[in-house]
Amino acid sequence: MPFTQFTNLDFDQIKTEIKSYLRANSNFTDFDFEGSNFSVLIDTLAYNTYINAFNSNLIVNESFLDSATVRENVVSLARNIGYVPRSKSAAQAYVTFSVPTDDTGAFMTLQAGLTCVGAFNNTSYRFSLPEDVSATIVNGVATFGTADKPIQIYQGSFLTRQFLVNQSVDQRFIIDNPNIDASTIRVYVKGINDTGLGREFKHVDNILNLNKNSEIFLLQEVQDERYELLFGDGYFGKQLENNAVITVRYIVTDGAAGNGASEFDFQGNFIDDAGIRLIPTSSITVNTVQKAMNGGEIEEVSSIKYFAPRLYSAQYRAVTARDYEAIIQSIYPNTESVAVVGGEELTPPRYGSVQISIKPKNGTYVSDFDKQNILNKIKNYSIAGINQEIVDLKILYVEIDSSIYYNTAQISSSNALRTNVINALTSYSKDVDMNKFGGRFKYSKILQLIDRVDSAITSNITKVKIRRDMKALVGQFAQYEVCFGNRFNVKPNGLNIKSTGFKIAGESSTVYITDTPQIITGTPGNQSNVNNRTQASEVFLSRPQVLSAEKGTLSLVKNDANGNRVVVAKDAGYVDYKKGEVILNTINIVETERPNNIVEIQAFPESNDVIGLKDLYLSFNVSSSTINMVKDVIASGEDISGVAFTRDYYTSSYSNGALERK
Repeated sequence: MPFTQFTNLDFDQIKTEIKSYLRANSNFTDFDFEGSNFSVLIDTLAYNTYINAFNSNLIVNESFLDSATVRENVVSLARNIGYVPRSKSAAQAYVTFSVPTDDTGAFMTLQAGLTCVGAFNNTSYRFSLPEDVSATIVNGVATFGTADKPIQIYQGSFLTRQFLVNQSVDQRFIIDNPNIDASTIRVYVKGINDTGLGREFKHVDNILNLNKNSEIFLLQEVQDERYELLFGDGYFGKQLENNAVITVRYIVTDGAAGNGASEFDFQGNFIDDAGIRLIPTSSITVNTVQKAMNGGEIEEVSSIKYFAPRLYSAQYRAVTARDYEAIIQSIYPNTESVAVVGGEELTPPRYGSVQISIKPKNGTYVSDFDKQNILNKIKNYSIAGINQEIVDLKILYVEIDSSIYYNTAQISSSNALRTNVINALTSYSKDVDMNKFGGRFKYSKILQLIDRVDSAITSNITKVKIRRDMKALVGQFAQYEVCFGNRFNVKPNGLNIKSTGFKIAGESSTVYITDTPQIITGTPGNQSNVNNRTQASEVFLSRPQVLSAEKGTLSLVKNDANGNRVVVAKDAGYVDYKKGEVILNTINIVETERPNNIVEIQAFPESNDVIGLKDLYLSFNVSSSTINMVKDVIASGEDISGVAFTRDYYTSSYSNGALERK
């Protein structure tokens, strides 16, 4: 065995190769390696070789960003390309309150530190301010925050750390506490001639537009999820004076656990113009403008490995969709997924604009306040003349209607089997490859997943449905456009488009949306439309010519007392089956069956592999799916001929079902 080959990481194989090498030596040709003490020496050599090979493999793996697994190594490699992982983010609430006082001064200051205590899920959380906030005293009352500009408080404990600059040693300024929200770090530097805390230094994430007098600091993550402060060197940023005092204020947070608090008790302290503590003349009531939200955990290793090279390639500029994705993740840590669509891809095109859709980690929509903050920050990276717009999240729900056949001889309870199926589907619904912009629902995986839940399951017939929730403007005349981004499957007898019930002005009964396909017959250049549903079915069944259906007419229908369909509005809009769009003409919706003024619109996709196109966020909705357990009487031996199966246990793979969406 040539010792230049170190490819084996298996102990037994290494031992065998050592023996083969020794046997090749004439001095050990007939030596008994197993029955002698030489075996112990060979084991020692093999073990030593194995440990060295294993350690070498780990060292090499941890030297590259793609293969590293230890967080400190991943952070260090990301630091080499200028990437700072996102810190924990404190849940933020917006509040207002008025403070009665008998002080005759002009101002009152709420000191940085503990401000309120909020509760959620029977747990109390501290909410703090990272810096002082002042308010004017008018007629004995100081008002902190308004409905338009409330006070922002952060969940966590307010802490302070000081450093004394000593230029005679190689000094590092490391904040010892983990779980810091880096956005709350405030740094003050007090020179020899400064008073109070000194001058506030600003946090920057790059060295662009800096000079020797710029009062700035940079952050980097070091061991154990702590942060180190970096200051200027006299060329890029102001250099610190010897014996200067650095005061660092920051908030240590519980991250996502602090989300949800909506009621607060005031716990803060006030001082007057002279710095003397003030006591309010009566109790303070805290008014909540927005409950605590946007709290998040520190960035995971997988996220660092994904975004570090992408932010580096963006070079702090927003040009491509990938640039926007990486930059938005850095400026809005609560981002779960981002979709960026250039104006040239919109219909109609809007050149010079970029449309951004963001799925936050907590909740569904980004608040107006956060939208404005994101837009303000992203202007620092974007090209002049390009306008950004953040649009609300559009969710494309995927549902299934599954009939699962099972062998009754192999299980004791069909309900328990159904629960196992639902649990497996729920676990799959959380897959990150699907729940995102540009995600893909893979039909074949669903079929395999169901079949593999239990050996008692013999087969499943699963149909796929897609759904969008249309937000109705109740009591207003409005037009609606609902895009699915997937081509619709078309059956000539209609019922391809369904909706939940709603009421319109002038009609007391609940109405539903349905469609009538416009079947195009004949050859190109010699075509005619068939708009009547009965005629369309007859033409489709006879198939004398080329048939297609790209569009259809939407109608509003209701059920009378006898269960018969009555057309309320024959031409209420149209559906584009090819583009996957539903367009409703001007209509006044006055009430909806679903809460929150929602009308659910359902369609059947042409392909069972559904994608989230452009700004559509794909979500597999298990709770709205239908799971039916059906006896497989053939597999259990109850029906040998199959007559009972086809009569009582038959399931259609193609039926569109009833008029309304259940």
